[in-house]
Amino acid sequence: MFATTPLRIVAVSAGLSQPSSTRLLADRLAAATRERLAAEQDRNVEVRVIELRDLAVDIANHLVSGFPSATLREAIDAVTEADGLIAVTPVFTASYSGLFKSFFDLIDNTALTGKPVVIAATGGTARHSLVLEHALRPLFAYLRAVTVPTSVYAASEDWGSSGDEYTEGLPSRIRRAGGELASAVLGRTVSGASRAPGLDEGDDAVVPFEQQLADLRLD
Repeated sequence: MFATTPLRIVAVSAGLSQPSSTRLLADRLAAATRERLAAEQDRNVEVRVIELRDLAVDIANHLVSGFPSATLREAIDAVTEADGLIAVTPVFTASYSGLFKSFFDLIDNTALTGKPVVIAATGGTARHSLVLEHALRPLFAYLRAVTVPTSVYAASEDWGSSGDEYTEGLPSRIRRAGGELASAVLGRTVSGASRAPGLDEGDDAVVPFEQQLADLRLD
């Protein structure tokens, strides 16, 4: 039976420039998630991307006044009510951007409890990829969200790269992260370690949670 309530995927992009590689990564992760969800169930899938650059003044005013604008309140509600969340930030001074952190500072620390999240970041060099593990993953652990095993970092040289025999290219990592988020939204257990067969090829592996923790690896 066709369900009338759509699945809602919200991507938060903290990119500052236009065009923005951070927004591009958010769009591609959202598209990969939508594609997997559409292929595996009958509900409609709604995708929304929230550009924090458009909310920067509202965020600052809320931090000092304690009162959100209607636009900011609606954006916060969209994030907390989403079935799945994609959070993408540029790397500034070896961490997430201040705008990114300020927005999530406004969200109650129980509002994302149990919510599936893909964390992702962009930067000029691959040397900053550890920001995913030492900054973003602890942030969403504090917010009690459930981050999927695969995180995605895109350095400048990753765009247009297909990888090599030792590493996965950016498109493959995006598809895998999107597939994991889709599986989490549908209530399935996913593993970030499986590569053949993996989420890119078809069947999702059902792996005990303890094994998932053991299998985590940096992307």
